[in-house]
Amino acid sequence: MIFGYLADMVATMPSWIGMAITRDELDIAPTDGSTMKQEPKETSGALLSGLDKSAADARSALEKTTDDYLMTTWKLLAGGKVVMEAPRHEVIQDTFNHWAHHRGQMTVYLRLMGAKVPAIYGPSADDNTFK
Repeated sequence: MIFGYLADMVATMPSWIGMAITRDELDIAPTDGSTMKQEPKETSGALLSGLDKSAADARSALEKTTDDYLMTTWKLLAGGKVVMEAPRHEVIQDTFNHWAHHRGQMTVYLRLMGAKVPAIYGPSADDNTFK
């Protein structure tokens, strides 16, 4: 996956948390051909704004839900067929894991591009703030 697409996905992935709470399902390949495609974010500022908005939306959805509701089922469909069905709290946990995975991919890209890798779970080889 190209870096820009990956950065855009990492910036907006918190919106998946809100979607798992506010929607009962998502069809990633609807039979009517419609999509939820977003305009790509072309600048660092646009990526940061996208992250801020998606995080705020996720936080708002989490504040408005209950533990009992998070036990209810959410579905992922493709062409109208269920490909995954799980309690919403598991979908949210999977979203965090998926987000961490793609953020890790970004650190590999950064290293390959000669950029400094930021501290994520602790110091990186490029971050001296923990010494």
